[in-house]
Amino acid sequence: MLTCQDAGGTSHSFSQWSDRPVLVVVVLGTECPLVQLYLPRLAELAERYSSRGVTLVGVDANRQDTPAEIADLVREFAIRFPVLIDRENRLADELGATRTPEVFVFDAERVVRYHGRIDDQFAAGLQRREATSHDLADAIDALLADRAVASPSTPLSGCLIGRVRKATIAEAAAGQLPESTPTWSRDISRIFQQHCQECHSPGQIGPFPLESYADIAGWEDMIAEVVGQGRMPPWHANPDYGRFASDLQMSDTARDDILSWLHAGAPEGNPADLPPPRQFSDEWTIDAPHDVFSMAAKPFAVPAIGTLEYEYFVVDPDYREAKWIEAIECRPGNRSVVHHINVFLLPPEIGEPFQRDQLTNNLLWAWAPGVRSLVLPPGMARRVSPGTKFVFQMHYTTVGKPQTDLSQMAVRYADPASVRQVVEIALAVNNAFVLPPHIANTRVVAWYQFTRPGLLFAMHPHMHLRGKSFRFEAVYSDGSAEVLLDIPRFDFGWQYEYRLAEPKQIPAGTRICCLASFDNSSANLLNPDPGAAVHWGDQTWDEMMIGYLHVAWPAKSESEPRPTAGDAHERSAVRAQVSGQSDARPFWPDRWPLTAALLVVFAAAAIVATQSAGRLRRLRAAS
Repeated sequence: MLTCQDAGGTSHSFSQWSDRPVLVVVVLGTECPLVQLYLPRLAELAERYSSRGVTLVGVDANRQDTPAEIADLVREFAIRFPVLIDRENRLADELGATRTPEVFVFDAERVVRYHGRIDDQFAAGLQRREATSHDLADAIDALLADRAVASPSTPLSGCLIGRVRKATIAEAAAGQLPESTPTWSRDISRIFQQHCQECHSPGQIGPFPLESYADIAGWEDMIAEVVGQGRMPPWHANPDYGRFASDLQMSDTARDDILSWLHAGAPEGNPADLPPPRQFSDEWTIDAPHDVFSMAAKPFAVPAIGTLEYEYFVVDPDYREAKWIEAIECRPGNRSVVHHINVFLLPPEIGEPFQRDQLTNNLLWAWAPGVRSLVLPPGMARRVSPGTKFVFQMHYTTVGKPQTDLSQMAVRYADPASVRQVVEIALAVNNAFVLPPHIANTRVVAWYQFTRPGLLFAMHPHMHLRGKSFRFEAVYSDGSAEVLLDIPRFDFGWQYEYRLAEPKQIPAGTRICCLASFDNSSANLLNPDPGAAVHWGDQTWDEMMIGYLHVAWPAKSESEPRPTAGDAHERSAVRAQVSGQSDARPFWPDRWPLTAALLVVFAAAAIVATQSAGRLRRLRAAS
């Protein structure tokens, strides 16, 4: 193999490890999220096997990764094994490597005996509680014991290597590109501004910026993959149903332009054609917030590895009178570790200590990838009673190195005299389901009934890694039905609030049926454990089924009873149904006659039981 330098300038040749019985080569990249998750594990494996003659070597083959960035990565993760720089991809080409992280295990004769992932705990969009397959360690153990590796190849997940550009149309034509060929400066930069840079800018959730032509270097193949597959920009609503103000989908023309540009060698074009740069501010996106609340007095420490339960932080805003919130924004202090923020209202009648299920129906606002600030139209506001406290529910994920976070929430208040409609977040929730093992399509249903007219302006489905599809359907009192939102391919990585372009008036008596489908089979590549029977739970390897409805009610009716999603008995009776493909029919009308009959039986039984108890009391009194 070739000779390469590490980030410190020291040259290494693979011949220097020729006496080692096992050589492990891991291809890395400084900005790949999976690499950062696995670096602590790689350091532990290198330390564990060094006494047995095993050498682990890292190789950074990304042309966009500078020696300084590689040195920073080595220092931040306290890496003691050598990390070689291969910016011209010579070693990567010799290995046949394609992604980061990617492992090659050589025996004493320097024959590749294992190629693939490190283990199965992490993948793009997946984080299991713990690894169920320790592929790299098993391969090393097999070679040290002079056994054949049981699984010599495993699937890869991660970022494509940023390769050096070969001869391209742009270079071969020496600037003589057809006029119709898209260029970065004239065409593609504008598409990226509209669809990509909100996330792919410094400090945002994207793992790397895409603001300038220089930012694109090394990511061309990755961009082609995610754009070609429709994974980016992330938008999951079926265009056949509803129109949404928050629509992020890219037109077919824009998608084709990006792919044509990449196929042509990603020509830069004339920089004079560039549009003005899009400006991103560190300030709040809502104008002039009146209050900003931090979740705690000091940052919370997030460990380098492991699983964290939800953390709860109670904040007292010291409201002496009712407040009317017209704009609200939650902002993570450290986007690399904050999976989501839920801020709940803790009314004085609940107080502390509280049970988590007491918060469920009191969601104020949230943040997750895809959720933006809430700015209500004039005349709409959310009412917060005097004495109410805020509860920040924080879900953290570890990223391979210690972190801290201090997340915040900003609010702007409305003049109470201007409020004409009261906004609430209603829930259609089913927490009594069971997803059987190895079943690819389990349907779970929940509903919410409007007992009075309301204005629906947004919907938000929530499931975890086994979530497959989600549909909101309005079933009107005359028996007719209408699909409001259909998510045929749910993606847990993007928790969107689907805000209607035109709010929809919902008549009294309407039921909103939420139909979710879950894939608990091995065909779901994100499934943490296809053999588990899955119940409701907080962590990503558990599941949830919630349909959030953002509704406005007339303010003059505020004292009237609120609509509910059915009492606890009714919710627990709506259980998961194993079936074939989901259809458009709501679940509950098919079972309503049976439910009604059961209620009659239960009522009759209760009457009989009451009468019997009364006779027994009279007999005891007489005796």
